[in-house]
Amino acid sequence: MTAMERRKQRLAAFIRQVWDEGDSGAADNYIADMYTIHHDPGDPWEGKILDRAGFRDRVRKSRAAFPDQRFDIRGLFADGDSVVMTWLWNGTHQSDLPGFAATGQTIRTSGVTAYMFDSEDRLTGHWQITDRLGVFQQLQRNRQDHFRS
Repeated sequence: MTAMERRKQRLAAFIRQVWDEGDSGAADNYIADMYTIHHDPGDPWEGKILDRAGFRDRVRKSRAAFPDQRFDIRGLFADGDSVVMTWLWNGTHQSDLPGFAATGQTIRTSGVTAYMFDSEDRLTGHWQITDRLGVFQQLQRNRQDHFRS
């Protein structure tokens, strides 16, 4: 198995175990000592460098409003020390977000994330684009529908 194939498999396992299943402790098996969020507009952690404890905290806080969230990996493309993942995401809005009470509605979005690896196949950071405006619009619509009920 090539390094690129190994990294694709490792990334898919990381997404499934840490982000889908919510096992924040498992992040220690995948994340390097320091993890940089190079570009992720709208993410409170954009531009931050996290240690493993900080990354685990990010996972817990990010999943809190959508604890059943799931990523549907649509493609994995490797080049050099990076693997680019295209994805669809959905989750049920089960806990409050700032300005948005929980509605119980399913929210969907999509995006592209480039993950960087070190020589030991540990994740060192990411660069991401996602449709946060679409998420906001769905939350807004769901909030309006929630109050009409």
